[in-house]
Amino acid sequence: MKTIRLTMAQALARFLCAQKTEINGKITPVFGGVWAIFGHGNVSGLGEALYHVQEDLPTYRAHNEQGMAHAAIAFAKASNRRRMMACTTSIGPGATNMVTAAALAHVNRLPILLLPGDVFANRNPDPVLQQIECFGDGTVSANDCFKAVSRYFDRITRPEQIIPALNRAMAVLTDPADCGPVTLALCQDTQAEAYDYPESFFAEKIWRIRQPLPDLRELDEALAALKIAQKPLIIAGGGVHYAQATEHLRSFAEKHAIPIAETQAGKSALPHDHPLNMGAIGVTGTSAANTLAEQADLVLAVGTRLQDFTTGSWSLFQNPDRKFVGINIQTFDATKHRSLPVVGDAAVILELLDQKLADWSAPSDWTLQAAAGFKQWQLAADRVTAASSHPYPSDAQVIGAVQRHSTKESIVVCAAGGLPGELHKLWQAQKPGGYHVEYGYSCMGYEIAGGLGVKMADPDREVIVMVGDGSYLMMNSEIATSVLLDLPLTIVLLDNRGYGCINRLQQGTGGESFNNLLQHTHHQSLPDIDFRAHAQSLGAEATKVSGIAELEKALAKARASNRTNVIVIDTDPLVSTAEGGCWWDVAVPEVSVRKEVVSAHENYLTALKKQRIGD
Repeated sequence: MKTIRLTMAQALARFLCAQKTEINGKITPVFGGVWAIFGHGNVSGLGEALYHVQEDLPTYRAHNEQGMAHAAIAFAKASNRRRMMACTTSIGPGATNMVTAAALAHVNRLPILLLPGDVFANRNPDPVLQQIECFGDGTVSANDCFKAVSRYFDRITRPEQIIPALNRAMAVLTDPADCGPVTLALCQDTQAEAYDYPESFFAEKIWRIRQPLPDLRELDEALAALKIAQKPLIIAGGGVHYAQATEHLRSFAEKHAIPIAETQAGKSALPHDHPLNMGAIGVTGTSAANTLAEQADLVLAVGTRLQDFTTGSWSLFQNPDRKFVGINIQTFDATKHRSLPVVGDAAVILELLDQKLADWSAPSDWTLQAAAGFKQWQLAADRVTAASSHPYPSDAQVIGAVQRHSTKESIVVCAAGGLPGELHKLWQAQKPGGYHVEYGYSCMGYEIAGGLGVKMADPDREVIVMVGDGSYLMMNSEIATSVLLDLPLTIVLLDNRGYGCINRLQQGTGGESFNNLLQHTHHQSLPDIDFRAHAQSLGAEATKVSGIAELEKALAKARASNRTNVIVIDTDPLVSTAEGGCWWDVAVPEVSVRKEVVSAHENYLTALKKQRIGD
C-alpha cells in the first residue's frame, strides 16, 4: 500500500479537495470553500494546511463565526444541498459562536462541515487558554455543545482517526435523509501530528444524491387515499427543492388538477401566477390556501416538516375526515401526526403516483373554487402592497416596491421578525430558488450573512436582502465581507425602531408594550442610530430614503452598482397585513391583573378548541 506522510490537518484539507459531485452532468467540487477565523486552536495546524490547497479549496475570511456559518448554510440551501462549505474556528468562543448556526442547519436539514479547534489531546498544557473545564468529566470540552445540534459528531484525538471520521462525515452530509451539520472537533496538537496515510484516501470521490424508491405497499395506500379524495390539497415543502422535483410537482398538479400551497421553505416551487398555486399556507398564509386547507379531505404533504406555522398549530385542517399522506425522504417527517407515509425521493414518488393515477383528477368544482379564491386573494395583496405616500410605510408597502423593481432572476433573502410572514404571503416568486427565507429556526442575524452565501452559490443572480433594524444590529459584519469578496448585495433595511413583530405579538396576547420597541425600554436616552453611516463604515454604498417613491429610485440605482448597497427606510412598527393567516398557539397567562390578558386568555381557550391533535 502506497502511503504519504502528512499532518492530520494536511490530510483533512487534501481529502476535502478530492470530494466531487455531479450537477447537470458536470463534475464539480462538493465543497465551495472553507470559511475560517483563525486562532490559537487552528491557525498553526489547519491554517497551514489550507494555505497549501487554496487554489483548489479557497479559504474565506469572515468577521463573525456565526455569520460565516450562516453564509455556508445559505450556500448549501441555494445549491439544493448538492454543494456545501466547511467552517473552522479556534477553540472556546470561536467554536461556541457557531452553535446557533449548527442548530439552524439541523432544524432545516442543511449540510455544513464544522471544524472547531479543540483542547490538547495529550492534556499536557491543561488548562489551555479558553478551555472549558468540567469538574466531573475530564473528556468534556466546549465543543460538546455541538453534540445536540449535529447529525454526526466526532473528536479527533489521533491523526489516523480522521480517516473513518471523514468518511462518516461525507456519508451524512450527502445523505438526503440524514443530511445536516457535521462537527469534527480537532484537537490542536493532533492537527499538527503526522501519519502515513494511504494514497487511496485522497482519490477523487464523486458523491451523487441517491433517490430511494418508495415501499410499494406505502405507495398503494397513498394511491387509494388519493383516488377517493374530493378535496385534495398539496403542501409543497423545502424537500421539493432539495429533490429537484419542482417540475415533477408542477406536472403532477396540472395533470390531476390538485391545488398547491407552499411552506416558507417550499415557496417558489411553482411560479406565483400558476393557476394551481394558492401561495403560502398557515399562520402566514394566503386566504386562498388556508380556505382550501380548512376543507381538504386529503393533504399530500411533500417534503415538509409540518411545523406549527404550516399547520396553524394543528387548528387549520378542520375537515373531520381529512387524511395526511407524508411524502418525505425522512421517515421521521413522513409519519408525523399519523400521516400515511410514503418514504423516498419526492421526484420518484410523484412520477410513480402520476403513472398509477392515470387520468384521475380532482373534481372540477374544487379547482374552480381554488381559482376564485386566489383571484380574491390577489386583489387583497395588491391593495396592501400598493405604493403609499405615508412617511412611515408598512412592511407590505416596502415589499411591494421591492417586488416592482425585482426581476424573474432576483432572489429575496430574509429570516426573522415580521418580514418573513409578510414575504411568505406577498412575495411573488417567479423561479425556483427565487425565495430564500430561513424560517425553520427563525434566526435573527441570518439575513445579511445568508444573502452573502446565496450570492456565492449563484453569483449571476441579483440578491436582495430584506432585514429589520433588530436583526441588523444583531449581525451586520458580513457586509464588510461582501465588499471584501466583491459579491454585491442589495440590502433593504426596514427601521421600525425596535422589535416590532414581537411587540405586536405582545399586544395581541394582552400585554402592554414592554422592552421591545426602543421607546418602551428602560433607557436613559433614546439612541438615534445612523444605519446609513454605519453601513458606509463597513464599505457599502448606503442611503436613507424617505418613503416609497425614494425607495424605488434607490433600488434602481442599487441595481446599477457593483458594490453592496444598503437602503434604509423608516417603517411603521404597528402595522401588519391582516388579510390571510390563521391562528397560532402562543400560550396566554391564566391569571393576570391586566384585563386585556384575561380577555386574551378567554379567546385563547376558545381557539384551542379548534386544535385537532392526533385524530
